[in-house]
Amino acid sequence: MRFVGIDPSTKTGLVILEDNKVHTALEIVSEEKRDPQRFIDIVDAIMSHITNQDVICIEGFSYSSRGAAVSIQYGIGWILRSELIKAGLNYHDVPPSSVKKFATGKGNAKKDELVLPIYKRWGFEHESDNVRDAFVLAQMAQALRGQAELTKFQQEALNKISKE
Repeated sequence: MRFVGIDPSTKTGLVILEDNKVHTALEIVSEEKRDPQRFIDIVDAIMSHITNQDVICIEGFSYSSRGAAVSIQYGIGWILRSELIKAGLNYHDVPPSSVKKFATGKGNAKKDELVLPIYKRWGFEHESDNVRDAFVLAQMAQALRGQAELTKFQQEALNKISKE
C-alpha cells in the first residue's frame, strides 16, 4: 500500500510513501502558459504517478484566500478530483488548517513554521513548501490506515478530514 499526499497549485507538491520510505517527492509545474491547458497538464502529471492501490490525501481549498490565484487553485483542484473519481479512486480532502495542526500542533502555523517540526518528527526536509505540505498529507494518509502512532493533536487533525 502506498500513501499519497497532494498539495495542488501551479507548483503542485506530490509525495508518495511506500514501505515507510519516501518513494516520490517532487514539485510539479507546467511549461504550458494557457489555462485550463496548464491545469490539465499538471493533473496529467499527477495522475501518471497514482495507482489504484494508493491512499490519497489532497489539501483542501483555502476558502479564506483572495485574489486571482484562487481561481487557479480551484481549477486545478477540481480537475484533479474529477480525474481521480473518473479513475475510480477515493481520496480524502484535508483542510489546510488540519495539515498544519498535524505537523505542528497548531492549525494557524505559517508555512515556514512547518520546516522544523517536519524535520524533527519525520526527518524530512525539502526546499518547497508545497512538497513539505504534500509530505504531511502522505503521513496523514498513512495515519488514516492506522499505520502511525499519533499525538493527541494529530488525532484531532485527522478528525477534521472528509471520509471516503
